[in-house]
Amino acid sequence: MTALVDTPAEIEPPALKRSKKSGGGLGRYILVRFLLIIPTIFILVTLVFFLMRVTGDPITAALGGKLPPDQLAAKIHDAGYDRPIFVQYFEYLGQIFTGNFGSTLDNQPITQVLLTYGSATLELAFFALIVALLIGIPLGMVAAKFRDKWPDAVLRVFAILGYATPVFFAGLLLKLVFAVWLGWFPVAGRANTDNALALQQLGSPTGIYFLDALRSGNMAALGDVLQHAALPAIALGLLTGGVFLRLVRTNVIGTLGRDYVEAGRSRGVSEFRLVTKHAYKPALIPIITVMGLQIAMLLGGAVLTETTFEWKGLGFQLAQYLGSRDFVAVQGIVALLAVLVAVTNFIVDVIAALIDPRVRY
Repeated sequence: MTALVDTPAEIEPPALKRSKKSGGGLGRYILVRFLLIIPTIFILVTLVFFLMRVTGDPITAALGGKLPPDQLAAKIHDAGYDRPIFVQYFEYLGQIFTGNFGSTLDNQPITQVLLTYGSATLELAFFALIVALLIGIPLGMVAAKFRDKWPDAVLRVFAILGYATPVFFAGLLLKLVFAVWLGWFPVAGRANTDNALALQQLGSPTGIYFLDALRSGNMAALGDVLQHAALPAIALGLLTGGVFLRLVRTNVIGTLGRDYVEAGRSRGVSEFRLVTKHAYKPALIPIITVMGLQIAMLLGGAVLTETTFEWKGLGFQLAQYLGSRDFVAVQGIVALLAVLVAVTNFIVDVIAALIDPRVRY
């Protein structure tokens, strides 16, 4: 009997017709999603402000017990922290709308702190996302292919360990094994001292060492940057990679049971081809949606990862400012992280609306 020809075009998933509400449209959907950013940021900034103020004013928190009461009261008065809290709140909101996030206790503008250390956190989050995608997508497909067999069981346990293990513990474990015992990777930092100085002396540096090393054409510096980024990115990427693995597995299994896949199977298309060519594309659409939520998790995990590996980004600085009770700096960094998460979710919503026919607008 002649083998049936594999004709991928005949077993492509049926196009879903997007249902539209009367009077709706993509433009309206995007506008509504964009406007939702404003109350989201407002609520987060308000919560952070009042939660920080509940613990007292920043001057007393930082200098209480170190100065005589009259000098402490004078500093509090000069800083305006003895005014009613709602007066301070509305003044703070006004400053944020003008781009003024305040200054740290050592008189460093918060915006300068954000620009200096934000690029490092962005670089770490990008590398971690790459690791998460490299782990989650292929291993999720393998788990779906071997559903309910031992490879599936092993990968499911691995996924649970990935997102259930505290990121600081995973970081310490990786650091102990691969940096201290085996010596394969650096223990801490973003680059060795010579390369870090060379990258900072570039004209108009981005602060993202990977890009700056590429711009300089210094391949040794690029290798050093990647070596330093490997363990922090793996520690943080495992957190999200486990979620992606479970999500891809579930969606690929669901897709493999659909009619068009069964039709392809009945015509002799191999299971490998069904999984790698026809089932995984529809299964990846939910990943886009979940990715927006995972960005928030990555930024939250970055605080612990950066502290563990002394990666001097916003998370590392946030821990330092919390230790020194610099509440204004903490407010500014948290407000920026809220803005980043809100904007990222907006972008993800727009992408999902464009590529996922199940999204209604």
